[in-house]
Amino acid sequence: MSIDAPRDVWLPIPPEEIDGLPDGLDYLFWDGGEDGGQPFPGDPGACAVYVVPYMKRQQVKVRPLAEMRNLRVVQTLTAGVDDITERLADLVPGVQLCNARGVHDASTAELALTLTLASLRGIPQFVRAQDRGHWEGGFRPALADRNVLIVGYGAIGEAIEDRLVPFEVARVARVARSQRATARGPVHPFTDLPALLPEADVVILSTPLTESTRGIVGADFLARMKDGALLVNVARGPVVDTKALLSELETGRITAALDVTDPEPLPPGHPLWHAPGVLISPHVGGPTSAFLPRAKRLLVDQLGRFVNRQPLRHVILTTGEAGA
Repeated sequence: MSIDAPRDVWLPIPPEEIDGLPDGLDYLFWDGGEDGGQPFPGDPGACAVYVVPYMKRQQVKVRPLAEMRNLRVVQTLTAGVDDITERLADLVPGVQLCNARGVHDASTAELALTLTLASLRGIPQFVRAQDRGHWEGGFRPALADRNVLIVGYGAIGEAIEDRLVPFEVARVARVARSQRATARGPVHPFTDLPALLPEADVVILSTPLTESTRGIVGADFLARMKDGALLVNVARGPVVDTKALLSELETGRITAALDVTDPEPLPPGHPLWHAPGVLISPHVGGPTSAFLPRAKRLLVDQLGRFVNRQPLRHVILTTGEAGA
């Protein structure tokens, strides 16, 4: 790096807690604070790499962007980058936006399976019965011998399939933005969804939120799901049209397990809270004990690449380029 080039790195993890950070950069801690009003740790104009605070509101995450006039890299600690892409106009040209591919794969896939199994086997009803001291038996659907459709087959989608294999599902169908072949079988394009949905007993959403996926699970998508099917969303809330989902849930024809909602957080009194056949978790796919060690490894690797002028990993876009 040039001796005159900006060298500040803003980290949401105290730098002394990250072993192996490369020399040649100045590390400053900033996570926004509990209320989002934490003072900046230095001059935003001297920041070269901004690591976005994790699990903070969008207004906190984007707060310093407009003042970071010499920024070269924005590194999120999330797989989705929609909070940042909605504010690309605040960034100078030439900024590389990188996501945290690999950091959340295991945890999010675990939750996808947890929600699927809990919903199929009736765990919420058992917990409510336990609260009443009431013994409730009966038959419930198993995951074994079911057809599963994964919508969004990136790293998280692949991790979900890894965890489905031991459960003896009948078939896994995969859908992503573009068609391709994998060792496990074909990945279908989104245009194949109308033919695939009627065959799926469980539909798991793990697609990024983009303009092409926003609202993709609308009335037509839901109407094509088979009677008794389960919809699991570990992607982003706006991938699903909430009004359309509520209409289907009210009929009792399908069920849903949602780690993400639209709106989010789901406000008190929202009809989704009490819709029939719904299990809701509060967007907890990523924040587990697996997060911190994986996040630290990612940051050490990326910052080593940055200081040594090597290509960064997981670059989603570069501002100022066509399509950004």
